[in-house]
Amino acid sequence: MTSITRPPAPHPYDLLPPVPGFQVTSDDIADGMALPDEHTNTDRGSNLSPHLSWSGFPEETRSFWVTCFDPDAPGPSGWWHWTVVDLPRDATSLERGAGSPGGTLPAGSFMLRGDDGESVYKGAAPPPRDQAHRYFFAVHALSVPSLGLSKDVMPGAANTAVVFHTVARALIVPTYQNAG
Repeated sequence: MTSITRPPAPHPYDLLPPVPGFQVTSDDIADGMALPDEHTNTDRGSNLSPHLSWSGFPEETRSFWVTCFDPDAPGPSGWWHWTVVDLPRDATSLERGAGSPGGTLPAGSFMLRGDDGESVYKGAAPPPRDQAHRYFFAVHALSVPSLGLSKDVMPGAANTAVVFHTVARALIVPTYQNAG
């Protein structure tokens, strides 16, 4: 059986107004490299959210949002795997497993439901034999301490609101292909 090949979706952040970048690093994932199985929602995975650490963001930053988005998911709107809301300005990292059930987030922050309906990190799970998917782990530096959104807002709507308050963004984009 052959894998499914579709043209890649555009880089989702290239479609937004440009903002400066800053540094995001991880002990677990790397830009352009395969996402380790433990960070997936496959039979080999553990849905373990990766460690992320960031620095060099603008002085006017008042809070952060962390997201994981797959623009290559089947369908026209991609798939939101993780959205962490209202991280305080002094939070400059998330430990490994912070978004997993039982994980710890900084005080005042919370997770929105992903496209699967759960308020946790849900790892990569592309269809078996589909093309490699890109997973955009983004740290958004925001100009406000909170957008005041409820925990019930869907990630697509919330991330649209974030665009208007983003002063900088940092990305790590690993890939994952489910051999099936």
